[in-house]
Amino acid sequence: MRTELLERYRAIPLPTKSDEHWRFTDLSGFDPDSFSAAPAGNAVTAPTLLEIDAAGVVSVGESGITIESAPEGIRVEPLTDDHPLLGTLVGHGEKFAAHNAAMWEHGLLIHVPKGVELEKPIYIRIGNAVDGGSLFWRLLVVADAQSRFTVIEEYASAGEDLSGYSNAAVEIFVEEAAKVEYVSLQNLSQKTWHFASHHARVERDAELDWVAGGFGSGGGKVWIQNDLAGQGATSRVTGAYFADHAQRLDYDTFQEHIAAHTTSDFAFKGVLRDEASAVWRGMIRVEEGAQKTNAYQENRNLLLSKQAHADSIPGLEILANDVRCTHGATLSQVDREQLFYAMARGLSRQEAERLIVRGFFQDVLDRIELQPVRDALGRALEARIPE
Repeated sequence: MRTELLERYRAIPLPTKSDEHWRFTDLSGFDPDSFSAAPAGNAVTAPTLLEIDAAGVVSVGESGITIESAPEGIRVEPLTDDHPLLGTLVGHGEKFAAHNAAMWEHGLLIHVPKGVELEKPIYIRIGNAVDGGSLFWRLLVVADAQSRFTVIEEYASAGEDLSGYSNAAVEIFVEEAAKVEYVSLQNLSQKTWHFASHHARVERDAELDWVAGGFGSGGGKVWIQNDLAGQGATSRVTGAYFADHAQRLDYDTFQEHIAAHTTSDFAFKGVLRDEASAVWRGMIRVEEGAQKTNAYQENRNLLLSKQAHADSIPGLEILANDVRCTHGATLSQVDREQLFYAMARGLSRQEAERLIVRGFFQDVLDRIELQPVRDALGRALEARIPE
């Protein structure tokens, strides 16, 4: 099967700017096959943005996965090829998803039984610690009915100068009346290419609260998809990103309303400085039977330099006639009057920009339920403004 998947990956051409979903992302000069596998015994030494009290801790590096601790009664174990849900949400029809399907070795299964509630999160640290190395990561989360828990995954590099290729696939199943909080933070080096496919399915009266933070990598694409598959299902996605130097961030999001009386709320905000750029493409699709859908998506960008650039492409595809679907997108420069006002009261330009950035992100940060995550994101965003 892996041989067939590898052949499938090789048969799919590398995306170009002539492909609609890659129109603003240039992959010329990038060769995913030029990155090598890590030597055996490599340790994960990547730093973390978070200091959090966790119920379970897992470390992942190019050469292996270590389950340091796990809550009693919860399946936190290496993922195997024969799991029946593996690949049912993230398949192999796209170039990088096919590469992950063919090459992943380090995967994790988190399965929480019916009615179980965890007070503390399960924390996964994915570390790139080999210069020129590749890391294929796979995560499968299954929340049985009426369970409640939080999963946090953080991608980081052991050094700012490490180059690498990161390829991740995450599948999340939220069963009836369950609630999952899923946090994905990416802080890889700017010499790392990062591609990820995140896909969740939310069933009847279930809830998914998703937080995405993007700070690192030099280029790539992140796919985020939510399927509201059961009546009364709810998903909320909160995103924050900050890019500087020559970073190129790309987010492609899809909210699919399959059942009636479903709700999705998507809010992404980004700040860009220097010559950085970002692109966000968001689609809300409402199927024929999904009456009484309530869906919202927004993307707002703040530019701290004249060379920074952002593209926002919202879209709606509505096949039902009794729905409420709205979207918004804005792009703005730093308000010079705000900057002058702050500097006139003794703040340096950097301090004034940091204050403005904090204010810009505040409503997004307020959506995050976990205080340690909220605080860490705030610190990480402010830290990107140089002293």
